[in-house]
Amino acid sequence: MVVDDHPMWRNAVERDLAEAGFEVVAVAASGDEAITRFSASRPHVVVLDLQIPAPNGVEVTRAVLSQDPSARVLILSASGEQVDVLEALKAGATGYLVKSASSADLIAAVGRVAAGGTVFTPGLAGLVLGEFRRLSDPKEQQSEASQLTERETEVLRMVAKGWGSKQIAERLVISHRTVQNHVQNTLRKLQMHNRVELTRWAIEQGLDDDEE
Repeated sequence: MVVDDHPMWRNAVERDLAEAGFEVVAVAASGDEAITRFSASRPHVVVLDLQIPAPNGVEVTRAVLSQDPSARVLILSASGEQVDVLEALKAGATGYLVKSASSADLIAAVGRVAAGGTVFTPGLAGLVLGEFRRLSDPKEQQSEASQLTERETEVLRMVAKGWGSKQIAERLVISHRTVQNHVQNTLRKLQMHNRVELTRWAIEQGLDDDEE
């Protein structure tokens, strides 16, 4: 399936893949259309732009993989920015090409992803490897945790114990908004996406233990 909101680009990708022997079972121009057509056609590989009408490519990646974890997502985007690449990969994409790639590069990438491999535009591979090393290295995570302020750590301990924002605000005599700001800052520093991830990490670090 090819997903892109620019008709000329979408048609060109569809044509190149078809000429290379791939069966294009569906095309879509928006996130909503992509999710609907994925459900109906169940493609093995999704060639997906990130900047599409809502939901965006990262959200579409999560949605289609929740439907079929065996599907493969190859991002084909004009953006080579680090934040876009890492967000796509964390959502489950198995390849990332920028749109400056040639038709031959795209065809080879689709074949590799379909066979279970991964592929990245040259220059992005080092970035991806470094990020996954960071995520798998406890020392790196501890280093990031050391960037937290004393108050952020205090709030994180309460989050780990299952306290809600209102309870934390009352205990620390601060506003509900201030608690939310501390949580958001902590998420950003630890490069996490939501409170569930944050709670799990905090418990793994033993922050839910009662301090004497």
